[in-house]
Amino acid sequence: MLTRLQRAEDEWGGKNKLIDQWLHNRRTLLIHYFKLANLPPSDNKDSSLPEPEGVHSFCNMLVDYVSEGHFEVYDQVVSECEKHSDDRRQAASSLVPQIARSTDVALDFNDKFGTKLTSEDERMLELDEELSRLGQAMEERFAYEDQLLDTLHKKVTAELQTNP
Repeated sequence: MLTRLQRAEDEWGGKNKLIDQWLHNRRTLLIHYFKLANLPPSDNKDSSLPEPEGVHSFCNMLVDYVSEGHFEVYDQVVSECEKHSDDRRQAASSLVPQIARSTDVALDFNDKFGTKLTSEDERMLELDEELSRLGQAMEERFAYEDQLLDTLHKKVTAELQTNP
């Protein structure tokens, strides 16, 4: 996931402040995900359950990231694509429902773990399995989001070639 993010930052970074902020927020979310899941490149060698506060904080970041996409980024990208051609608008619009599937998984995760937990809370025993499910959904989401950004990039590139 971090490799995909790096490619996205290399490809689309620096072209739009909203996109830059969104990719930065994706990086922050991924770093916290890897720490919470105790996956590389996390330097946490402890195999115990994460602190409940860390889970709660991650849930807040997750909901913020998902919301930012749906309520800020996607609409802007679709609108920008619409200005260029109906085909690009349709392509961008068709990706949003595919992205929405992972939103349900993220919101389910937040519903389960977003409330204040204690280390004795039985839900913490399900955290690894739920993190794995969330990770798979988010990886799919990032791929669709990158396709959305690529659609916008093609629009911008076509405009620059038409209007040098």
